[in-house]
Amino acid sequence: MTAAAAGAWWAAGAAWGWIPAVFAALAGLCIGSFLNVCIWRIPRGESIAWPGSHCPKCGHPLGFWDNLPLVSWAALQGRCRYCREPISGRYPLVEALTGAMFLAIWLAHGAEARTAVYAAFAASLTAGAFIDIDHLILPDRITLGWMALGVVASAALPELQGADVWWRGAVASLAGAALGFGLLWAVAAAGKLALKRDAMGMGDWKLLGAVGAVLGWKAVLFTVLVSSLSGTLFGVAAILAGGREWRSRLPYGPHLAAGAVVWMIWGERIVDWYWAWATGA
Repeated sequence: MTAAAAGAWWAAGAAWGWIPAVFAALAGLCIGSFLNVCIWRIPRGESIAWPGSHCPKCGHPLGFWDNLPLVSWAALQGRCRYCREPISGRYPLVEALTGAMFLAIWLAHGAEARTAVYAAFAASLTAGAFIDIDHLILPDRITLGWMALGVVASAALPELQGADVWWRGAVASLAGAALGFGLLWAVAAAGKLALKRDAMGMGDWKLLGAVGAVLGWKAVLFTVLVSSLSGTLFGVAAILAGGREWRSRLPYGPHLAAGAVVWMIWGERIVDWYWAWATGA
C-alpha cells in the first residue's frame, strides 16, 4: 500500500467514525485486563499496583506477551505458560465484556464529554459485579468512591445531570445519590421486617447511591426496574435448574451494575420509545 493510499484509507476511516470506535474497543480490552487484577486483588486486600502481574497459582511473573487481552489466553490455550495450570475463562470474559461496553458507549455518545465518565464508571461497575459474584461484597472504594466522584464529576460536567451550571449539577448528583441509597435502604428495611432476616446487603444501597450520584435520579429508577426484572428472571432460572447453592447466595450487585450500564448506553432511547408507545405519540 502506497503512502497516498494509506493516507486515504485513514482519512476514510476517520470520516466514517470506525477508527475511534476501534480505539474505544481496544481501550476497553486493555482496561478489562486491568480489571481482572482488581477483581482478584481488591477483596484480598492486596495492592493493585505491586507486585506486577503474576500467575495466581505458581506466582511466576507474567511477561508482556502473557498479558495481551484475549490473544494470550487463546494462544496459551487457557493455561499458564509456566506451570500449565488452567487459567479461568473469566479473564477473557471480563476483557471482552469491557471492550464491548466501551465500544457501545462510544457508539451511543461519541466524543461527548460524558463518554469518558461513562466508560470509567462502567469499568468500575464491572469490577464490583464480579467481586460481588465471588465474595458477596461490594468494596467501598467502588461504591462510596463513585458516590463522591459522581458529585465532583457532575459539578465539572453538569450535563451528566442534565443541568446547565455546576451547582445545579452537584445538587442533582446529591439528590440522585440520596434517592438511590434511600430507596434500597427502605426496601431492605421492609424486607427485614417481613422475612426476619437481612434481605439485602448494605453494599447494594451504596452502589445504587453511586448510580444516582453519577447518572441522576432517572437512572436510579431505571436501574431498579431493570435489575428487578433481571434478578427475578435469574432467580427463577436458578430454581428451575435446581441450583440450591445459587438460590442461597444470589448477589444483587451484578443486576444493579447491568441496569446502570444499559441506562448509559440505551436508557434514554428506551424511555423515549416507551413513552411514545404508552402515549401513542
